[in-house]
Amino acid sequence: MPQFTVERLNELKKNFNGKQIAVVGDLMLDSYYWGKVKRISPEAPVPVVEVAEEFSRFGGAANVAYNIVTLGAIAFPFGIIGNDPNAEILKNLMSQNNIVTEGLIVDTSRPTTTKTRIIAEKQQVVRIDKENRSDIKKDIEEEIFEMFSARIKSFDAVILQDYNKGVLTHSLIRKIIELCNKNEIIVTVDPKFDNFFDYQNATVFKPNRKETEDAFGIRIINDEDISSAGELLMKELKPHYALLTLGEDGIALFDNENLERRIPTIARKVADVSGAGDTVISTLTVAMAAGANILEASYLANYAGGLVCEEIGIVPINKEKLFKTILRELHDPQ
Repeated sequence: MPQFTVERLNELKKNFNGKQIAVVGDLMLDSYYWGKVKRISPEAPVPVVEVAEEFSRFGGAANVAYNIVTLGAIAFPFGIIGNDPNAEILKNLMSQNNIVTEGLIVDTSRPTTTKTRIIAEKQQVVRIDKENRSDIKKDIEEEIFEMFSARIKSFDAVILQDYNKGVLTHSLIRKIIELCNKNEIIVTVDPKFDNFFDYQNATVFKPNRKETEDAFGIRIINDEDISSAGELLMKELKPHYALLTLGEDGIALFDNENLERRIPTIARKVADVSGAGDTVISTLTVAMAAGANILEASYLANYAGGLVCEEIGIVPINKEKLFKTILRELHDPQ
């Protein structure tokens, strides 16, 4: 565990401000219809939801960008949207929340990736996904990389946020990591199954337990399994650091000097784990860009992930709440 002082925490908190973080990945819109069920449809044996409220929120890589902004940094997302009403909703949400929209590319052959949840009496009735999971076309990939390359020197760090929706292709992943390493820019990765082994030589590779189990065909149950998984991640992906998130078991951190460290989860009342992974990668990356070492950044990220799990629904981390809570517990650990 890092030995934080009040001075060090205040220094990092101040340094979060204005850091420019690029997010390349699958931008999504989460839409909600909220209401009550009072009857069954006469057309089919399904409930009729009488909608009382509807709203939209950030999803996928867009939620990562939102977390970056609420941490006091500047988010510059790169990704695709469709030529549809949901694209306008997503762009408007970004503009309202001070997220740069210059990196959005319209692909008329695809819809804006949207997850629509219909909820009645706090129970999800159905989810409707509108998406195209195939790889983006070569000309779209080249356009993303050209825009990214033109701005590379302005970024303090880069996040590759993969949900297997087609933006992060094999070649785009390789080119971005190579460019970041050439320019000595932090590049962190939140992977999914399809491209798992393409993320070679990143600064930090951050899979969760299930993603790692699926990628290697293993089970991670005990401490020995965790250590073995860390060795595999370091050997096969060759990052500077591998950060394996383990849910209620906290975080296991590995480096290329065969050092393993554990950061336990802070005991909290968990209401909803949705979006916690987005918060972890965002906080980790902003903290490293702000000058935190990997242990400090991992601790802050783990703590931030725990805080958002106290909230219902996908909510971003609030910088003031994060540092205020840590400072309070530093003075009163009980």
